Amino acid sequence: MRVTRVTFNCDSLSLEGMLTVPHGLGPFAAVVVCHPHPLYGGNMDNNVVGETCEALDRLSLISLRFNFRGVGRSEGQFSQGVGQQQDIGAAISFASAIEKADSAAVGVVGYSAGAGFAVPVVLADGRARAFAAISPPLSMFDFAALSSCPKPKLFVSGSRDHFTPATQFLQFCQSLPEPKECVVIQGADHFWWGHEAAAATRVANFLSRALDRMQ
Repeated sequence: MRVTRVTFNCDSLSLEGMLTVPHGLGPFAAVVVCHPHPLYGGNMDNNVVGETCEALDRLSLISLRFNFRGVGRSEGQFSQGVGQQQDIGAAISFASAIEKADSAAVGVVGYSAGAGFAVPVVLADGRARAFAAISPPLSMFDFAALSSCPKPKLFVSGSRDHFTPATQFLQFCQSLPEPKECVVIQGADHFWWGHEAAAATRVANFLSRALDRMQ
């Protein structure tokens, strides 16, 4: 794989990211990976984010992880989720334009608050063809909006997640339309230490299948 530090623009702001491109000619499906809440230490170097990008690469998918505005070397400041949605849209634009990327096969992954920020983008942006949410904090964001989403969806949570109990998680998943997949990883909490590979592998396998149908 080839990992490159990149910058891309979101309106007048410059955002930093890490782009992973598999070996080979392509075209490859591409996935934008969104990190946890910027105000609570979330950044693109997060353990779950990094493991997810490695798992995507093993299945020959391009991955773009990036720092939301105000995080690391990304310009700007936190803007209550509105700016973060714009950042995700800009990341989709950047990933779609990569030379080896198949612009018709782009997915979005969000971890924790990153998944919450991504929901409105996935609903509104036709370029986002599939969505995976790791540890979605259901009480903090409007995930119920996905009840009208016909795109392939995956939700992964830990059985010990203290933000979203497993019973609440499974009830939410039952309310969603197909196509969907819902997985509870036994023993994992919201931060996934020691269980990162389990979540990342589920996400990568799902997106590989879902985006392959788009190509």
